[in-house]
Amino acid sequence: MRDRCLRYLRYRPARPAGRAGRRRAVQALALACTAALLPALWAHASASPRVRDAAAAPSAPVAVVFGAGLWDGVPSPYLAHRLDTAAGLYRAGKVRVLLVSGDNSRSGYDEPSAMRDYLTGLGVPRERIVLDYAGFDTWDSCIRAKRIFGVDEALLVTQGFHVRRALALCTAAGIDAHGVPVEEPRDVTWLYGSVREIPGAAKAALDAAARPDPHFLGPREPGVARALAAAG
Repeated sequence: MRDRCLRYLRYRPARPAGRAGRRRAVQALALACTAALLPALWAHASASPRVRDAAAAPSAPVAVVFGAGLWDGVPSPYLAHRLDTAAGLYRAGKVRVLLVSGDNSRSGYDEPSAMRDYLTGLGVPRERIVLDYAGFDTWDSCIRAKRIFGVDEALLVTQGFHVRRALALCTAAGIDAHGVPVEEPRDVTWLYGSVREIPGAAKAALDAAARPDPHFLGPREPGVARALAAAG
């Protein structure tokens, strides 16, 4: 019997290990891709019902405009388009105050001030613009809008690929928000921004669950309340 078993083991056809290994690799890759996309699907599903174009957006006291970088000290094209949309909301009477949130973490780089200057150039009164100098990322902008500036209700102005993540995070921060997407040509910049949303959504899911303090908290600031009071 022992010899018979040995002969069977010696001459049994080998299993196609290479094919099985490839199958396992494909399955692992599919699982990894699904896991990577789940946060983006969460943001899309949870926020899509509250996305409105500028004409259909409801009125709110404040519009929050998220930073998107400076080019030689002036707003980048994407940031300029956000500011154009925010100025249009103000002129249409949809909002009374604009909270511009951006990065001023280093000397010589002042995103919020550049955003304000651009808006005043579009005719928005300076006293209707409030600056958040520590909006280092989307979560920081949302949680600071709520905890530092006392924003309870807002329209969020950003590009279409980013608006749902911004909505999901500001909702997690406690703001009753609607998103106003800024449409852009489907070019390389748009594609890059869309791809960035995959890891961005993963971080957003963690931020929404853990609700960490922003990088810089600081004391409450009355700028939004004062601007609203002055606006009547």
